[in-house]
Amino acid sequence: MINFEEELKKFHPSLEVEDAEDSIYHQDLTDMADMLIKKLMGTEQGSAQKQEEE
Repeated sequence: MINFEEELKKFHPSLEVEDAEDSIYHQDLTDMADMLIKKLMGTEQGSAQKQEEE
């Protein structure tokens, strides 16, 4: 039978996984929701400027 406590003591995470984790967490990833919000904010600011000009 497998002794899970002993197996956990032997476990060492792969360096590749740690490197990938650091790379992923330290990137600024823009998703579609961020792009949509940015576009809408730009549209709102543009329409507010047009109203001020009139």
